[in-house]
Order: sequence, then C-alpha cells, then structure tokens
Amino acid sequence: MKINFKLNGETVSAEISPSDRLLDVLREKFDLTGTKEGCGEGECGACSIIIGGRLANSCIIPAFQAEGVEIETIEGISKTDMGKVIIEAFADCGAVQCGFCIPGFVVAGTALMRDNPSPSREEVVTALSGNLCRCTGYEKIIEGVLEAAKRLGEGK
Repeated sequence: MKINFKLNGETVSAEISPSDRLLDVLREKFDLTGTKEGCGEGECGACSIIIGGRLANSCIIPAFQAEGVEIETIEGISKTDMGKVIIEAFADCGAVQCGFCIPGFVVAGTALMRDNPSPSREEVVTALSGNLCRCTGYEKIIEGVLEAAKRLGEGK
C-alpha cells in the first residue's frame, strides 16, 4: 500500500506493508536514523516523533496511520530555531553522554515548549517522563530543557 504524508516539511510517499511500524519506515525508507529503537514497546521514548502536532512513540504506530498527517523527527527539529537552541542548551548543560536517548528528549522538549514556552521544573519533569536514559541521572537533561526555555524566552 502507498501512504502520503508530510515529513519534516516535505510531502513524501512510501510503499509500505500493512504491518510496518512508522519507526521502521522513517529509518529504512527515509534514512532518518536519529529516531532510535530502544524498547520497541513505546516505553522508552528513544523513537519519539511529533505526529499531527503531538508527541508520540513511533515504534508502536502502524505506518499506515501516517497517511495525510505531518510528522517531525529529530532531523527536522534540529534545523529549526527552537531545535538548535535546545540542542545547544543540552550541550552547555552537559546533558549528553552516550547520545542514544537525546534525540527523543529533544523532540519531547520541543513538543513541550511549543505548547508551554515557559515550563516550570515540574512541567518539564512530567513532559520528559516518557523518555528513559541509562547514562544520566536526568538532572542535566531537565536543566537543559529549562535553559532552552530561558534562552528562547530571551530571544537568543
């Protein structure tokens, strides 16, 4: 079957099987490997994307559900002004260790700040709660999101 959707601002199409997961289509058909498979069960957030304006785990979304919707991956987000600020804030705050989970955290932070440009610490913790990291204690990642919100609020 063929699906058509908007991917990181571009209209695309893909031939898929009805059983294909969106994660696999993004990685294999579009070479967008920043979206990672961690658990394969929608629990870790490594495969986070924004679909139809909402944060989602692409490993549990059937690819056919992409038909006609807009999808953003880390590759697209990293080219936006907000994405660049978040990535820079993560680096400045020491939020990155191995880097495997970080794309999902950046996507989650983007989704949060689009809806809430000035989140409280508690709101950041809640927004990131669907993402797991095995290397850090989360504190630096939370600080990175708060720092990005501060910088975006200041227009930097």
